Formats: sequence, structure tokens, C-alpha cells
Amino acid sequence: MILPRLQGPQRTLAQTVAVVLLMGGLAWASVPFYDWFCRVTGFGGTTNVAEAGSDTVLDQTITIRFDGSLERDMPWTFKPVEREMTLRIGETGLAFYEATNPTDQPIAGQASYNVTPYEAGGFFDKIDCFCFTEQVLQPGESVLMPVTFFVDPAIVDDREGQYVHTITLSYTFYQIDLPEDDAQAALAPLTPAETPAIDLN
Repeated sequence: MILPRLQGPQRTLAQTVAVVLLMGGLAWASVPFYDWFCRVTGFGGTTNVAEAGSDTVLDQTITIRFDGSLERDMPWTFKPVEREMTLRIGETGLAFYEATNPTDQPIAGQASYNVTPYEAGGFFDKIDCFCFTEQVLQPGESVLMPVTFFVDPAIVDDREGQYVHTITLSYTFYQIDLPEDDAQAALAPLTPAETPAIDLN
């Protein structure tokens, strides 16, 4: 089957549509590819995830600083409990962040994170972290949220990483939609047992 050759405006239109489709496909693919690239290389301060601590602990130490912030309109308060700690490279560290929901309704949040300097991202390994899952705080609730981590000893042999002596771990919490179960519970009427008593005296 021989397809008719497009002429003039028809050919231009077909080329334009093809370019739009190609660019759309690349834009769609770039998000997961960029995420994969950051996780593999530590680009942009993206950290690694480890199932267990390091088998090697060096005598050389490194200082970890902790930073916390909130996206605009996120009503929580959020801060690190400890501003910094010094660990041996390869040693497992445990740090806590404190979050409080001062409002009268449940609020769900998710934390984005990175480390600086960026070249340290590929050597900063999290074993467990509150940032792996969404967090829901009830009205007036305060929680301590842990992060367990270590700095890969391979950093001392890296061309740029060997000069890193301080790493800053930063989190930013932003509000997300409540999980359906929590949203339904917030809308449910109080049962007689939950209804506050009224003092008539």
C-alpha cells in the first residue's frame, strides 16, 4: 500500500502533530527517569535507601545538621529535636523531628527531602524515615518522627565526597489530602459515648 504524499499545509500540520506527540512522550517519560537518575547518582541531594546499617565503621567522623521547614499554607509546626550530631562514618544515627497539628481538624502531610552539599546525596543512606509514608496528625496532636541513617564509608574515596565534613539533611512538609478512612472519620457524627457532657448547673 502506497500512502499519498502530503503537500504544503497538510505536511506542515502532520509534522507539527508529530513534534507535539514526541515532546509529550518525552515530558511524560522524563519524570520517572529524572527520579531514577537522582536516586542512582544522588543528583540534587537525593538520598539512598538501605535495608540495614553499614558493615564498616571508620574512625573518621562527620557532622550531620538537621533542618525543617513547611510549605506555604501547611498549618503544622515542624522542627528537628536536635540541630546537629557528629557520627563516625558508617555509624548508624537516629534523629527525631517534632511535628504538631495546632488546628481543630486532622491534617495529612508528606515530607520532601534532600541533603547538601549535593555531592553527598549518593553517600547518605536512610534505613527508615517518616518521609517514606504520609503522616496524619489529629487535632492538637504532637509526634516525634524518627529517621535512621548512616553515611556510606565510600564517601572518603570519592573525588568530591572526601572533602565533605558536614552534611545538612533538610525536610519540607506539605499538606496532602487526607486518606479516605481518616476523611470519613472526620466527617462522621459523634456517637453518644463521644458526645461531650453538658453541665446544666
